[in-house]
Amino acid sequence: MSVSDDALCGLLDMLCPMHVVLDAGGRVVHAGPTLRNVFAQQPLSGRRFLEVFELRRPRGIVDMAGLRACHGTRLKLRHRERPRIGLNGALFALPDAPDLGSGAVVNLSFGISVVEAVRDFNLTGKDFAVTDPTTEMLYLIEAKSAAMEASRKLNLRLQGARRAAEEQALTDTLTGLGNRRALDRVLDRLMQSEQDFALMHLDLDFFKQVNDTLGHVAGDHVLQVAAQRMLSVLRAEDLIVRVGGDEFVLILVGLTARSRLDETAQRLIARLQEPIDHGGQDCRISGSIGATLSCGYETPDPAQMLADADLALYAAKARGRGCHVLYEPRLCDSGPGQGT
Repeated sequence: MSVSDDALCGLLDMLCPMHVVLDAGGRVVHAGPTLRNVFAQQPLSGRRFLEVFELRRPRGIVDMAGLRACHGTRLKLRHRERPRIGLNGALFALPDAPDLGSGAVVNLSFGISVVEAVRDFNLTGKDFAVTDPTTEMLYLIEAKSAAMEASRKLNLRLQGARRAAEEQALTDTLTGLGNRRALDRVLDRLMQSEQDFALMHLDLDFFKQVNDTLGHVAGDHVLQVAAQRMLSVLRAEDLIVRVGGDEFVLILVGLTARSRLDETAQRLIARLQEPIDHGGQDCRISGSIGATLSCGYETPDPAQMLADADLALYAAKARGRGCHVLYEPRLCDSGPGQGT
């Protein structure tokens, strides 16, 4: 190319970074920087324009003469190779361009596919002419993306705060176990799913003596250790709820066999009877357990099961504590439960 042609191409690179310059034979002699970026793996220079791009409108164009006849006409094109990019274009004949003869300039754009093109080819505002409205669209897209990302992060924080609030509302702050609200939620779910379960009412024996002799700080420590020991016995799907000072309700999901219930109760009692150290002093407690099975009711009712488990707990206390009693109808003749 002559100096004047180089100057022309440099000017086009700045004003129309998605252009191609064609010689009289319809070959690409120069491509704008954005097209060179997009087709970096398939260089355009030296190739026939109509072999690289399919002219979809107007149709029937097969040579350079036909292309030049499209001077000033709106073009619809598609790249023949992968990626099969759809493009818009406008062709301008160059009858007087030095060394190009009867060449042409074709200015291309992505049209409505610009968003996908920006994403697929990592394009930025620098790949478009400063007067191209695409730059404003890119700005809006970036602003929208930034706003959506900020909204996403805010939603995540709100969701986290909501989950934390929900967990706090369902958690006993001293032991980390569930509270009465958590118990109600689990029982409602079990009632709706009609899933069998065992319900235990566990009371810590001799806990009052710990509080009276060593103080409430020691008592809090004992409750925390007792909670962890009970968790170590039960399964992940089971629930332990602190319903009072030293009272707990345990839900054992899917457990219906009396033998397994008794085995679990004995393991709980054995773990609770292990001495708990506090400031070099042994705190000794035990556990009394009253239990009932949902499969023992024609239509299980949580309130009734809790009341029956409480009667069974009273019977366990009456038998000397540190034992487990399964509810039976004859226990209804017993009196109300008593403190530790």
